[in-house]
Amino acid sequence: MNQVGSGKILLLGNTTIGMNYKDNYYKFRQDSTFLYYIGINLPDMNAVIDVDSGETILFGNDVSIDHIVWMGDQPKLAELGAQCGISKIIEADKITEHVNKDTRHLPPYRAEHEAQIRSYLSIEKSAPSKELILAVIAQRNIKSTEEIKCMDEAVTLTAQMHETVMRNAKAGMKEYELVAVASQFAWQHNARWSFTPILTKDGQTLHNHNYHNTLSKDDMILFDGGIEGPTGYSGDMTRTFPVSGKFEGLRKDIYQIVLDAYLKSVELSKPGVYYRDVHAGACKVIASGLKTLGFLKGAVDDIVKEGAHTMFFQHGLGHMIGLDVHDMENLGENLVGYDDTIERSKMFGYRSLRLGRELQAGNCITIEPGIYIIPQLIDMWKAEGKYSDFINYDFLNKHRDAGGTRIEDDFVLTTNGVRQLGEPLVNDIVGVENVRMT
Repeated sequence: MNQVGSGKILLLGNTTIGMNYKDNYYKFRQDSTFLYYIGINLPDMNAVIDVDSGETILFGNDVSIDHIVWMGDQPKLAELGAQCGISKIIEADKITEHVNKDTRHLPPYRAEHEAQIRSYLSIEKSAPSKELILAVIAQRNIKSTEEIKCMDEAVTLTAQMHETVMRNAKAGMKEYELVAVASQFAWQHNARWSFTPILTKDGQTLHNHNYHNTLSKDDMILFDGGIEGPTGYSGDMTRTFPVSGKFEGLRKDIYQIVLDAYLKSVELSKPGVYYRDVHAGACKVIASGLKTLGFLKGAVDDIVKEGAHTMFFQHGLGHMIGLDVHDMENLGENLVGYDDTIERSKMFGYRSLRLGRELQAGNCITIEPGIYIIPQLIDMWKAEGKYSDFINYDFLNKHRDAGGTRIEDDFVLTTNGVRQLGEPLVNDIVGVENVRMT
């Protein structure tokens, strides 16, 4: 309210969404900003903050006996309002009497949000308030002590889920059987996925949501998954591990390079440092390691400056995390991860870096370097002669089936560095092998 200054703010809560007809709906997920400021995790509610008077109004309806027959008794809105400090409760359809065309709102990410904003404010098209967006980002980017506690809980469950998957993987299983193991763990802890999981032996496909492959002893599994706890806060971790239980040959060497890049990134991450520079530091470790193996040639600084390393590291090093696994991405990825002091790169690889801005104490971030051998990218760039001064295509083609490797953990920025969130899960070669062999 202090940052916005005056006027009114509309915060939309979410409704249930039908999967294939109205009453068969997806599991409800509250809008994260509504949850952050209002704290009520139920559908069909909205709120208006009057900045000038300091009053917040909750709009919604108490359920009727027709609903109670199907859903059981529900808390009264007055009770819910009292729990979050809102004393003024008004019927849902009266909201138009308390807003106007100048009411500030956030960007809609569902078609129904756009329709609601148009209807409530009597406007032809929504025009999100940048002042409001920046005020929300400024608060939500810095996690409170209470939020960090919630993050620790979600990340601990995420780590335990990953360890459960690592212990249960066997040759002959289908990938979807391991997804089922992870899903069972989540349900047993009153939790849900924070995003659609990636669990695959084809880790070179960055967002691989196919789970149909049968695992063999020669495969490496890449599992990128997170748990969202009952509070709504998210974990997001990745582990890559061998089905056989032992890292061997080139894949062992590649894994160690990724781990070295991860450790360097942890070392570099601290308040006052631009995360883009942390990303660049990870790129240099990856380029140096791949040069030693024979994939790259030339000076490491030149390899990274020209972008030849992006043949192997195509995504960004990490992102903000909180109530959303990619925190506040609906408010504008560049507004969350960048600011007036830094512009997002348009260069392949670097343009996928969601977070580049200066780090601050209280930020919660992921660190997730990786190396990926993508046959289609090899063929395209080789045909174009791209980076031929740096990429050893003959050697690379001999190992075009090496797949993908990623290591990811979640951190909170402290006053002088980072602290890993939650109970840690091993990521070194010996530690992972010990988990796999027990």
